[in-house]
Parts: sequence; structure tokens; C-alpha cells
Amino acid sequence: MSPLFSYSWTMGVVVRNGLVVTAQGRSHLDVRCRDGRIVEVGKDLESLSMEEEVDATGQFVFPGGVDPHVHMELPVAGTVSSDDFETGTTAAIAGGTTTVIDFVHPERGQGFLEAFEERRLEAAKSVTDYGLHMAVTWWGDGTGDAMALAVREGMPSFKVYLAYKATVGLDDADVIRVLATARELGALVIVHAEHGEMIEHLRERLASEGRTAPIEHALSRPPELEGEATHRVATLAGTAGASLYVVHVTCRQSVEAILAAQRAGWDVHGETCPQYLLLDQTVYEADGFEGAAYVIAPPIRPSEHQEVLWQAITDGTLELVATDHCPFNMSQKALGIDDFRLIPGGAAGVEHRLSLLYTHGVAAGRFELERFVDLVSTQPAKRFGLYPRKGSVTVGADADLVVWDGEASATISAATDHHRCDRSIFEGFRVSGRPSVVVAAGQVRLRDGELRVERGSGRYLPRAVGAV
Repeated sequence: MSPLFSYSWTMGVVVRNGLVVTAQGRSHLDVRCRDGRIVEVGKDLESLSMEEEVDATGQFVFPGGVDPHVHMELPVAGTVSSDDFETGTTAAIAGGTTTVIDFVHPERGQGFLEAFEERRLEAAKSVTDYGLHMAVTWWGDGTGDAMALAVREGMPSFKVYLAYKATVGLDDADVIRVLATARELGALVIVHAEHGEMIEHLRERLASEGRTAPIEHALSRPPELEGEATHRVATLAGTAGASLYVVHVTCRQSVEAILAAQRAGWDVHGETCPQYLLLDQTVYEADGFEGAAYVIAPPIRPSEHQEVLWQAITDGTLELVATDHCPFNMSQKALGIDDFRLIPGGAAGVEHRLSLLYTHGVAAGRFELERFVDLVSTQPAKRFGLYPRKGSVTVGADADLVVWDGEASATISAATDHHRCDRSIFEGFRVSGRPSVVVAAGQVRLRDGELRVERGSGRYLPRAVGAV
């Protein structure tokens, strides 16, 4: 990992001569930042003293990336994900993401406010701005009131799990209660959609047959179970009149369920992640235990699902691309060396989301720059109540900018990543395009490969109810 530097605040930053690209269009403009905000956007802005100048000639200028689905220092399967809020958000900056949204996961029976305060203490190390979703991991007499309190604290999005019933998952009756309460509050329900009971049945059956290798993880969670759960929860949400957002969509069956819900007029949305667009199930067949590096949930699917996902993000059925960043070192994955059920699920990704999507989306001719910016910045900001503060290059917005060198190239490797993880699921991928400068909260935090991040400089972002 590159060293971390402490820099005092300058009066401001001005980015000159770049092609500013937003979800709405592109234009050659200068952008002036002061006191953490964009204060001027125009052509040939005058030079002022005490400003750091960034010459973006021949490069693009994007609003900073917003990743609405990350898990820093998350307890899983007897260990904790290897990136804490400092290292994980440093990796985010290195890749052009300036805002992340993580999760509060109360223990069963734990008060939501208590869990929120604990998570804020952990997140205080962040070097980027951050928001939080609240997971509803149990339902009791006070849960509805706790959800209302979470909205007042700036968390108008609630995650439910249809899997993991022994720990955080809810049954359908409680999911309906969450949907109904969220509707009353004007909040959004986020769902991990897999049929939990059938997955547990398959896991037990495979283990009883002595099938314990990493590939069995994927075989125990077939796409049909994700599709069924997505269809079921979309139907419940639509019938209840609630807004629903399906995370980490991996397969044709789930895309079809979301599209059917949208055609029915229901307020149902979804995301996918780079690993599902670019990897296929053969990764689990790596020599020895190496396939464990790819154990995530839902699992990586057979290649036939990739083009369906690409089409879904191109046509808007899936509205954005997140990462589900949740890395573990191989020493942690080794908890399941004799039993795939004990492998902690998760992988690193927050550093490479923009470069992978630019390479395989824009450079490959799948969509234009404007759609790219929409997928990685503007739509996440809109869906989760941060727009136009985030995801825009407008006067008054937070001064989060990425100067993007479309001609640069690199090869992804864990050896050069800023993630605190000894494996990259994109090891050896060649990418075109990368940030040359990243401005976050009005300060240059990356310039020509040099990180200038400051521990604890990230701010908590209370979010508004309702997307723009």
C-alpha cells in the first residue's frame, strides 16, 4: 500500500481544461472548488492565489464515484473482513470513488441506535465521506419505532436478508412488516434475495456427500433460488406499495423478475457488480484451495448470464453498478479449507469498479461516457438520497471530482492494490483508463499515483428520504 500523507487545507482547487462529463452531457469547462464545495463552473476561469491547479488537458472530469454497497470490517463466519474503514476507503479513493455507503447490522435483539453508534465509531477512520444503511435483522414490538428513528438519523434505507435465517435473515411475515413500515416512512427496502431454506438444504446435502470444495458453494446456491426469491420479494413489495432495491443481481432469472415488476408498475430497482459481469463459475475450479478467493454470495454464475446483465445495465433495467466490497485474506478463507460452508464469503472490489466498467463498458463500445457516469456516480447518489450534493458537477455540490486519463492502462494485481487483501479476484485483468487526480471534499487526495488521504477526514452523510 502507498504511504498515507497529511496535508493542510489549501484555499481551494481549480481543475482546468478537462472535458467535464456528467450523466446529462459533456462540455469543456473549468471547475473551482473551495471550502469543500464546487463554487464555480465555466470556461477560462481566472487564476487565484492559494489554489492548487490541476491541468486536465486531454482528460475527462467526472463527479466522484459513489459506491452504495460496501462492507468494511464486517464480522463474518468467525472473522472480520480485512479492510477497515481507513484502508477500504483509501482503496476507494485510489480508484476514483469518493463516497461509500456501508451498513449497520444489529445483533439479534440489539437496539438499532446502539448498533448505529457503534458503527459510527468504527467508521470514524474513513478517508471518504460515507453513509449507512440499516439492516433489519429482527422484528419485535419496537422495531417499527426503531426504523422511524433510523430515518431521522439519516438512514432511510433498510436491508433485509432472505437467506442466513440463523443469523440475520427474516421470514416472509417479518419482511412484509418491514415493507409496510418502510412504505409509511417513505423509505427504501434493500434485499439480499436468495431462498435461504433451500440453500441450507443443499449445503447440508452436499456436505453429507463429502463434497466440501469451493465449487460446492456455487452449486449450493443455484440461480433459480435467486430468481425465485427476487420474484417473491418483488411481488410482496409491489403488493404492499413499497419501494424495493435488489442488491448484487447475478443472473437472468433475477433480471427477468425485476423487469416483470417494473412492467407491472411496481417501484423495484436493482444493481449488479463487476464480478458478475466479468467472471464466470469456472473460477471455482482453480487449483487447490484457490477457488475460495471467489467465494461470495450470491456466487459467480456460468458465463451465459453475463450478457443478460450487460444488457440490463445498458437499458436501465438495473440502474447502477456497486461492488459488495467485503475482502478476506486467504488465511481467513482457510477457515473453510475442509468445508466450503465455513469459508467467509466476500472479495475486494471498491478500487477497480470504475476502471473495469470503463474498460469493458465504454472502451468496449457497450455504452457512452454519460451512461458510465450515471452507473457509477449519479444514479447511486439519486437512489440513496445524496443528489445533487453527490453525483453532479454543479455549483453548490460537494467538490468530489475525478480527473480520468482514458489513455492510461494498468494490470490489476493484489501486489499493487490498496485493498488490505492478499488476493484479487481480477488478478491479471488489463484495464484502460484510470484516475490521475481525485479531489474529495475540495482537497486533492490522489495525484499522479501519490495518495494524500487523511485518516478520519471522511464525514458521515445523513441521507434524505426518497430518490430524485
